[in-house]
Formats: sequence, C-alpha cells, structure tokens
Amino acid sequence: MDEKYLCGQMIKQVHDDLEKRANNAMRKQDLTFTQVSALLTLLNFPEQKATLKELEKALHVAQSTTVGIVNRLEHKGLVNSFGDPSDRRIKLVQITPEGKQCCRQAQDNMKATEASLLSPLTEEEQKTFISLLRKVSKNLN
Repeated sequence: MDEKYLCGQMIKQVHDDLEKRANNAMRKQDLTFTQVSALLTLLNFPEQKATLKELEKALHVAQSTTVGIVNRLEHKGLVNSFGDPSDRRIKLVQITPEGKQCCRQAQDNMKATEASLLSPLTEEEQKTFISLLRKVSKNLN
C-alpha cells in the first residue's frame, strides 16, 4: 500500500496514544481528556464563560455529549452552569477557580507529554513537523 494512505492511520495512532497518556495522567484528578479539553476551551472565552452552544461548536461534539461533559464537570465543582439572565433558554457555562487549577495541572501534563512526543526529533525537525501539521490542519478546516 502507498505510504500516503498510511498517514491518516499513523496520525490516529499518535492521537490515540496521546489521549491514553493524557487520560492516565488525569486519572489522579478524576478527569478525562475530553473534560479537560472543555475546561481549557472555557479559558479562551471572555470571562471564561460560554453558552452551551458555543462550547458544543468549539469541542466539535453533539449537544447531548456537551451536556454530559458539563454535568460531570459541574458535579465535580469545576464549572457552574446557569441560565442567561436576558434569555432563560440559553444555558451558560463558566469555569470555577477549582477548574482553573485543574487546567494548570493539565497544561503541565500536556507539556511533558508533548516533550516526550517530540523527543526523537531534532530541534529543526520539530519546527518542520509542527509547521507541516499546522499546514495540514489549516487545509482541513
């Protein structure tokens, strides 16, 4: 088989391994990679608050999945959800100080995992690899 057809499979394998490592590292915090992704996403919104619909779009998951993620995070005290005062049909989600602390720990884990991922590459290869990933990712969006 032509190597270009294996590229997607290799990317998936790398993704799966990174997600497994992340889940193992975050297990101590009783969090999953997906939950931390939601917390990190909230950090990028103004006032670290987003509508459920905005969070759904940013995470690229279904509404029901987003509701489940938010419910679990709220149960753990990492986010608060509440109705928009100007329109009760809109549900807002905001990260709590405890959620921000989890993000700091997760970011430390992510840096260590990324360093491990890139460790077999020279500094120049790392720059090229990241540049090529950005180019491919930009083309897909």
